[in-house]
Amino acid sequence: MSDSRIPLYLITGFLDSGKTTLLTDTLNMDYFNDGQRTVLLMCEEGEAEYDPQFLSQRNCRMVPVEQEQLNTAFLQEVDRRYQPERVLLEYNGMWPIDILRRLKLPKNWGLYQAIDVVDGSTFEMYRANMQSMIIDMVTEADMVLFNRCSGDMPLSGWKRSIRAVNRMCEIVFEDSRGEQLEVEDILPYSLEDRRITLEDGDYGIWYLDIQDHPDRYVDKTITFKAQAMTGARLPRGSFVPGRNAMTCCADDIRFFGFLCKYDKARSLKKGEWITLTAVIKWESSPVYEEEGVVLYAQSVEKAERPDDPLVYFR
Repeated sequence: MSDSRIPLYLITGFLDSGKTTLLTDTLNMDYFNDGQRTVLLMCEEGEAEYDPQFLSQRNCRMVPVEQEQLNTAFLQEVDRRYQPERVLLEYNGMWPIDILRRLKLPKNWGLYQAIDVVDGSTFEMYRANMQSMIIDMVTEADMVLFNRCSGDMPLSGWKRSIRAVNRMCEIVFEDSRGEQLEVEDILPYSLEDRRITLEDGDYGIWYLDIQDHPDRYVDKTITFKAQAMTGARLPRGSFVPGRNAMTCCADDIRFFGFLCKYDKARSLKKGEWITLTAVIKWESSPVYEEEGVVLYAQSVEKAERPDDPLVYFR
């Protein structure tokens, strides 16, 4: 059954990240150049500007928006006055993302896609100074588009950082000409080996890669150091080995782990450090909403706390 609601396309990103260029290219696509009424809600002015004649030819009306204006009543007035058949919202990356989270769309509108645009040439600078704002935008995105990238940038590390925050979003890298770049994950261990031993710093890379490519790991044996998380809500004879990971900053630390079947799970103390050797399976479990990684413990030994207990995805 098709969705009859007016589609809203949300574009987030910092100033001069390439949002206007993306929207201009989008309006050049056949789908957006079919005569339907489009409203472009512009929340900031960057270096690139929209050509009024270009917008007019595409039946697109641009409406500037101030931060205090962006609320449900304003959107309802846009719907009444312009009667759009689709809406583009170019959001100001310096505005709090909570404005969007609180925003209720008109009943006949629906969020179709959210794209976060990132300038690869300035990403490290923004990540060093505005980490929490990056996470907010990435969390809400269906796609994260890195533009102005080059092969000497740490694209694999950026990909892992984004995947740690939002596992479901699509991640795209483009060079300065708009050509898409293929980015392969660089793994610190060999997939040819039937037995994999993770160094402390490798856990985050493995954690993300096994969920994207479970076929690479099923029936292999894995050894790594982890904390044992136990609880009454877990299935009998199981626990969750994992590590606390910093996805961007000290305020954003989360525990990442997988269910492990172990007949002596009750002997484990919550949070104690262990070295686990287990066989990897991919199967259904009540713990997951769908299929996921399930480990079958072969050995569980007490271990010393690492010098740095945190895992990083860079």
